Amino acid sequence: MTEPIVLTGLLKLTKSATKSIDALLARGIERVRDLVSENGMVNPDLLDREQTAAHGLAWFATCAEATRQMQEWAERLEGKGRFGKVEQLTHQIAFGEYLSQIIGGIPMSQHEIVRPWDLGLSSEDLQDALSPEVLALTRNGNSQAARMRLVEMIRTINGDIVYGATGLDDELEMIREQFRRFARDRIEPFAHDWHLNDELIPMDVIEELAEMGVFGLTIPEEYGGVGLSRTAMVVVSEELSRGYIGAGSLGTRSEIAAELILTGGTEAQKARWLPGLASGEILPTAVFTEPDTGSDLGSLRTRAERDGPGWAITGNKTWITHAARSNLMAVLARTDPESSDYRGLSMFLAAKTPGTDEGPFVDDGLSGGEIKVLGYRGMKEYTVNFDGFRINDENLLGGAEGQGFKQLMRTFESARIQTAARAVGVAQSALDAGLQYAEDRKQFGRPLIAFPRVASKLAIMTVEITIARQLAYHAARQKDADRRCDLEAGMAKLLGARVAWAAADNALQIHGGNGFALEYGISRILCDSRILNIFEGAAEIQAQVIARRLLS
Repeated sequence: MTEPIVLTGLLKLTKSATKSIDALLARGIERVRDLVSENGMVNPDLLDREQTAAHGLAWFATCAEATRQMQEWAERLEGKGRFGKVEQLTHQIAFGEYLSQIIGGIPMSQHEIVRPWDLGLSSEDLQDALSPEVLALTRNGNSQAARMRLVEMIRTINGDIVYGATGLDDELEMIREQFRRFARDRIEPFAHDWHLNDELIPMDVIEELAEMGVFGLTIPEEYGGVGLSRTAMVVVSEELSRGYIGAGSLGTRSEIAAELILTGGTEAQKARWLPGLASGEILPTAVFTEPDTGSDLGSLRTRAERDGPGWAITGNKTWITHAARSNLMAVLARTDPESSDYRGLSMFLAAKTPGTDEGPFVDDGLSGGEIKVLGYRGMKEYTVNFDGFRINDENLLGGAEGQGFKQLMRTFESARIQTAARAVGVAQSALDAGLQYAEDRKQFGRPLIAFPRVASKLAIMTVEITIARQLAYHAARQKDADRRCDLEAGMAKLLGARVAWAAADNALQIHGGNGFALEYGISRILCDSRILNIFEGAAEIQAQVIARRLLS
């Protein structure tokens, strides 16, 4: 071997490299801004026309932010004397891989690779960025020797695989361990049967999660919640999703509903709904999406019309998660019939009667049916049809019309951070399954893990999960500090979804033909991972949002 496994002076190398990449990113922003601006202002039509450049910039910035967060993670660990060999190798491989992608091409999807010249960057720009530190990391950071050694050092403690330090404080680590044990004991042994049988997660599991405070994690104590941070929410969501994405997603609807009420509700609405949400007595569902609108929420057609002392809602909604079992709907509807954009939308808190598989909707003016899906099955997806469904005037969120879209926008940061956490958990479950199979399965007299390409897959999964996790933590910390974090949340969600899909796909590849068999859990994990690139803002929408922020 002609190179050291861990590069000498690693943290100095990576710190210097982040400065070079930040300078290159600044040039990229200037070049793309020139492409999409007119009279000194970003032109929406030009932004759409130059989507490859704009979305490529979003991915470039996301990868650059990933290296910055890895550097901060490494320096924090170093300061605590916890930057061990596993962490060093993870950090080194992360920089070797992501610097190579930034310079050579970033995969936005399987067939879309964005390269520096797509952003208008020149050969001179690249040459300036190729500092000795960047060259050393791209040439030697992500070596086969480093990947093989990393996989050798991953170990099992108390029956669980340890992949390196998370960088969390002791309190959050205790929360992580508590929910890891719960997921390992109460979710993982049953998740695959729930998936194969297309069953709702049993109520006794939901009740246990309610007792653990899952549904009131970030609701203030004065309203019956636990009052923990968004970072704690990320930790809990990740570990539950590691067991099963459905379990990790149960709290998402409560998180969205609670934030809608906390930021936009009246005091009476807070007192009415928040304690029940926190206890799990009230299970909410988000009723926003319509068949022909997708992410274009401003074009919603479902209408709410004045009907005596209340409202009557008419219209069709789709992709409504956990709709049958829920007893509270947050419904976005048009209250101004003359409007044609987001300004005519209002948000309603509508109580409903919980249904069953056989009869999901039992209230007058409400109907619908299940949408059969590949994965993400534990809560089920539904169409929901409103036909004069009546609600009281007190159910208008905030008591004000025309505020629905703005109220919903306030929840996007938390929802996307939570989705990033779910992505990390799903990716981690894929790695768990892939590593276990690679250790157990033998070919040509050796376990699969002994073959460099198999071990390399596992190493890159380990590294990318660490990167995605640190991005999610960073976004959550920004939210906890009450800072605007739509950019950070978007980046965490964008990268986390890609990492989850790649991890699941590679873990299935390690399983070979068995991975394609329904009896193996990795087949479920692959299906579950695919949705992460679609909901809470598809990857293309997410890249557009990030690009707008960068260029504004």
